[in-house]
Amino acid sequence: MRKKLFNNLLIELLKDSKQSDRKLAKKLGVSQPTITRNRRKLEQEGLIRSYTIIPDWKKLGCELLVVTFVKMHPEVVTEELFQKLQEYAAQFPNVFFASRGQGLGMTGVIMSLHRSYRDYAQKLSQFRSDWAKYLEDIQSFLMVTDEGVIKEFSFKYLEQDLL
Repeated sequence: MRKKLFNNLLIELLKDSKQSDRKLAKKLGVSQPTITRNRRKLEQEGLIRSYTIIPDWKKLGCELLVVTFVKMHPEVVTEELFQKLQEYAAQFPNVFFASRGQGLGMTGVIMSLHRSYRDYAQKLSQFRSDWAKYLEDIQSFLMVTDEGVIKEFSFKYLEQDLL
């Protein structure tokens, strides 16, 4: 029962984290204190790491959303160099996600927002220059923030079977 409530609560919070505990309790058929207690437990266990919003990036002045795939030389897998990459990425507030991974012949991904193509090109050039001795390949996929969206980015579409 508890796991089902946790999952249902997570799904509802993914749809709209701004919902009150009272509203969530009504939706899930339990008391408000039960929701408050379970939400706190989910936070303490690290299942909920933060609450956030998804803004309209175009209205905030960001023209591009970019997914950049990188292929680094094998020595990047050392913990020391990985630590340096983490510190480097922290310098760029427009980078909202970066990770090691694999696929498409690449070893990492960087997701970022940019005010203009010029901003993107400058940051890409800087990255290439700063990491040239470790970099084998770099490819980017650029999206204009207000064009061509087929399905908006949101976790509200996630369903129960994913948890």
